[in-house]
Amino acid sequence: MCLAAIHNGADAIYVGVPHFNARGRTTDFTLEELKEMIELCHLYGVKVNLAFNVVIFENELEPARELLEQILPLHPDAFIVQDLGLAKLIRQMSPTQRLHGSTQMTVTNHEAMKFLDDLEIDRFVLGRENSLPEIKIIRENTEKELEVFVHGALCVAYSGQCFTSESIGGRSANRGQCAQSCRLEYEMYVDDVKTDLGNKKYLVSPQDLCGIAEVPELQKIGVHSFKIEGRLKTPEYVATTAKNYREVLDGQAVNYAKRSTELAMTYSRGFFSGWLHGVDHQKLVEGSYSAHRGIEVGKIREFKAGKNIIIESSHEIKAGQGLLFAGATEIGDKVFEAKKIGSNLFEVKLLHSENIQKLKTGIRVFINSDEKLDREIQKSFTDREKLKRIPLTILAKAEAGHKLELKIIDDEGRELSVLSSFELQAATSRPTTAELMKEELGALGTSPFILRAFNAEILGDIFIHQKELKELRRLMVEKMSALRLKRDERKVNSVTMSKTAILNPATSAQLNIILRNKKQVEAYAEAITNGALECRGLGPVVLDFEFGKDFSPSVKLLKEAGVRVGIATTRILKPKEYYNFKIIMVAKPDFILARNLGAIHYFTTETDLPVKADFSLNITNSWSAEYLLSKGVESVNASYDLNQNQLMSLASHMDASKLEVTLHQYMPEFHMEHCVFAAFMSNGSSFKDCGKPCEKHEVKLKDSYGNWHHLKPDQECRNTFYRATPQSASFLVDELKRIGVTEYRLEALDETATMLIHKIKTYQKLILGELTSDEVVKEIGVMESYGLSSGQLSNTKAYKDRKKEVTLP
Repeated sequence: MCLAAIHNGADAIYVGVPHFNARGRTTDFTLEELKEMIELCHLYGVKVNLAFNVVIFENELEPARELLEQILPLHPDAFIVQDLGLAKLIRQMSPTQRLHGSTQMTVTNHEAMKFLDDLEIDRFVLGRENSLPEIKIIRENTEKELEVFVHGALCVAYSGQCFTSESIGGRSANRGQCAQSCRLEYEMYVDDVKTDLGNKKYLVSPQDLCGIAEVPELQKIGVHSFKIEGRLKTPEYVATTAKNYREVLDGQAVNYAKRSTELAMTYSRGFFSGWLHGVDHQKLVEGSYSAHRGIEVGKIREFKAGKNIIIESSHEIKAGQGLLFAGATEIGDKVFEAKKIGSNLFEVKLLHSENIQKLKTGIRVFINSDEKLDREIQKSFTDREKLKRIPLTILAKAEAGHKLELKIIDDEGRELSVLSSFELQAATSRPTTAELMKEELGALGTSPFILRAFNAEILGDIFIHQKELKELRRLMVEKMSALRLKRDERKVNSVTMSKTAILNPATSAQLNIILRNKKQVEAYAEAITNGALECRGLGPVVLDFEFGKDFSPSVKLLKEAGVRVGIATTRILKPKEYYNFKIIMVAKPDFILARNLGAIHYFTTETDLPVKADFSLNITNSWSAEYLLSKGVESVNASYDLNQNQLMSLASHMDASKLEVTLHQYMPEFHMEHCVFAAFMSNGSSFKDCGKPCEKHEVKLKDSYGNWHHLKPDQECRNTFYRATPQSASFLVDELKRIGVTEYRLEALDETATMLIHKIKTYQKLILGELTSDEVVKEIGVMESYGLSSGQLSNTKAYKDRKKEVTLP
């Protein structure tokens, strides 16, 4: 894989840090392998960026520090990080080490970059959902380097904001353990009636991103780095993508159709430009498949004598190609023989003739592999004649009675000198010529170098033995290789991680409530006003509405009832979405629940409102929590990736009074730019022409495991899956109180007034010590249509991926 990237034009590769990376289904490199890879890449002038792009749990801070002590001296060019605490740790250990903000940070605006200024992050990998105009605005408002995904698989959810794998199978996407839940089949129910979508089963499985045609525009905008996703792909995929994008970046002749065909053959779920041109809900998700397709070329026209197939195809069909027949059941096979029999008509004999019985006329045909093409691609990183070579200029000075002096200059201007170990003799016959020296010194075939230019200044007739020239060539290659690998010595600062657990038992506790619509607000305000709900143990209410127009009347109603009220921002902030903040400010809330870094920066610098940080900031360790608290945040809500042990560890290593723990919630799984309402309930491509079915209907999806998911839009038409089976942390309350946690949360979804008030009363009694956890579970469980669970909180055995032989507690 590494060689395929190097020899096909990659400027940099990114590789997972052992044990800590978002590649849970791959096998990690050892430190020795990592060292060899870094040196190999540096020799060829290719950078190595190490992906440390996962959240770090409290008990992993010390192991992470120890690992950094071993990796930093290897001189990686950058670390790609998600966790704020980890970024702070790396910056303290090595102030000059380059840091890149991972797409897992969910950075989609320049405000987030400003907020993180003190971490001195050099580059940000933008969310895949940013469009070209949005990227341009971000570029105009920051000096930071920008990296943009241009090719590969698209996650349907915003990176860093997907909890579906965690919710369904205890496999955290923020830990690289994504179970590909977006590639599952889903059934859609509208107002509790199953909708017939024909062969559309993969409702949240996007086509792959192919942004090769957008590269020139991204270059014009000023994007610094163009990222190709290559996880679990083949060397042929790496080689093909690197080669094609390299050539386009270098301004070579562009035939996008030809390039797309070549790219699709190595891997493609169908190609689309993703969100680079904004949303198009009719094109992002094709819906009938979720795996590699290659290129669609035509359909089956007829069968010949029951043995061969006549295929109408826009592309030539040849022996050795792989075909995929996409009917009711998908069938793949190899072409054994093929011949053209007419305009766009090919008679094909399959390798496995028995498959013909399973096919029908009219079935769609895809070419998804080509043995000949693969062999050609493989030559790019196996054939010595095609490998990348580093050009050298050699300047030689030769004079009898003096040592032969060579000056060698590489493609990046590095210079070194090599002297012969002997003094040159005057030639008595057959003097050594410049041409002979060039031929011998330039014979660099097995090395990574190639002779670009040679010049010799020979004073008089001299003689050099061929053996001695070979030795000089060996020494020259050895020294230039060492020079290209040389890096300044890196000092690694000592940082103390150990911190004693803090136990400061809470003397009081409060239940904070998230309400999702105005009717719930009216029910809550009425219950407070008429005494149906006592105020004991109740904290503030937070409004998390689909429609911002309901904020002002809801805030007014709650304040009149004597309730402190906050408003939650959207989980995503893009350029030109700041009008949402104006709507919030007009409503005059008492505080802000910020769900992204940009929102924190805006409200802590532009207003006097207190700001609380929500679960979407992925706070999993005390270093991350303390970083946000030191920047003006009043409290943080614990990440939904934590199990009970990890949650307790976090709470006991920070000021627990500033930690909020969610007691009852419907897990917010996918949070996505893709709108299922528009895609499958309209012909519209965006909110402008979809007819807004989300305002008229309730939609639920049922996955292939039988789990139900509520679908809800937000103010920007982004969809969130909510797990229909709610999660309760009631069994942890006594222990959390002992540690010192005072703030707890109950999240409503679409409860009726009666159900809402009953839930609040039940958890209120738990907080006040008037009900036990078992009693709460029994009481709430009766009310929930899909039962009640403890979710990932009780999952103390972490998913065991290939890289981890031992699971940390």
